[in-house]
Amino acid sequence: MKRRQQKKRDVFSESLELHEKFHGKIEVHSKVPLTNRRELSLAYTPGVGAVCKAIYQNQNLAYKYTLKANTIAIVTDGSRVLSLGNIGGYAAIPVMEGKALLFKKLADIDAFPICFENYHTEFADEIKNIAPVFGGIALEDIAAPKCFEIEEALQDIGIPVMHDDQHGTAVVVLAALLNACKVTKRKFEDLNIVVCGSGAAGFAIIRMLKSIGYDPNLFPPVNDIIVCDSKGIIHRHREGLYGNKYKFIMSEETNKDGKTGTLADAMQGADVCIGVSVPDIITPKMVRSMKKDPIIFALANPSPEIHPHDALLAGAAVVGTGRSEFPNQINYALAFPGIFRGALDVCAKRISDEMKFAAAHALANYVKRPRKDRILPRVLNRDVVKAVAQAVREAAISSGCARTI
Repeated sequence: MKRRQQKKRDVFSESLELHEKFHGKIEVHSKVPLTNRRELSLAYTPGVGAVCKAIYQNQNLAYKYTLKANTIAIVTDGSRVLSLGNIGGYAAIPVMEGKALLFKKLADIDAFPICFENYHTEFADEIKNIAPVFGGIALEDIAAPKCFEIEEALQDIGIPVMHDDQHGTAVVVLAALLNACKVTKRKFEDLNIVVCGSGAAGFAIIRMLKSIGYDPNLFPPVNDIIVCDSKGIIHRHREGLYGNKYKFIMSEETNKDGKTGTLADAMQGADVCIGVSVPDIITPKMVRSMKKDPIIFALANPSPEIHPHDALLAGAAVVGTGRSEFPNQINYALAFPGIFRGALDVCAKRISDEMKFAAAHALANYVKRPRKDRILPRVLNRDVVKAVAQAVREAAISSGCARTI
């Protein structure tokens, strides 16, 4: 325990030193020379006037002549940053810079943090107003339920907009679950799943695993899902649901038998438990109450809902967490670089459901022989990004989301 605490202290202190030394993690570089008048005339006035006129006549030419084709805005209001909560736009900058770094290193995408300090009803409109310069928008660390509303309001602005905490997580969970089924010799469509946590990630995971809004012939849904929040099992007769649109939707789309009770009640006889909630909420006894060789994804960070060692001792066949030091890291960094790379490559108008499913299956198929300790590729693997991007490009074209320039 002391060693782990010392390691954490070392990471935190070293991170502070690194950020102070470099004043952040990203910067802007010029692509063209600027050493004489001729080069100035080409890059700026008067030559740039011709480029402006061309784009004025055809806005799509911004993809051909400007940074738009390869630039992402990482937008947050700082209302739900990591496990730190509502810390605001200023304090969110280091996290958004870090994500920009991942975009660049893994997918060669230029990304820039856009951090709003005040959270108010015009937030979505403000994002629309900055959209012209970007080829896509990654929404990040925005609290539920506002994250749902903002993403929904931005789906028709002509560029891909995706809240990674929702869909990036859901894509990676689906990929992990497909391979966990291979390891445990289960059929995906027979699964009975418990999702512990009804926030942004939980909502997206539920809808993706149930193929809600998708073609069930192409993407067969799991048998059933039971969702639990801090008050227990969500079911359609539970008091107070009508005040929360998204929990009401969950109550209508899950728990077909109307089960009631606690998380412990929900887990009895389940095949899978997916935690996107708080640390130490799942006990070994709960794991033992599940079906033989259950699958446990305990994704709370920095501490999982149950320690992997405890889950395995209790009989779990496959365990995944969000932590890099344990096997089977389930991290949305496996998804978002490739999804946006593929979307930018075809100048996509949006990220379709087909593109998300294509990303999940590409991730799953990248692991040729899944094992109980390796159901996903490693984060930071650029070849994974290429595989996901290729699948997303093809899905964008087939689903009509690609733009012709």
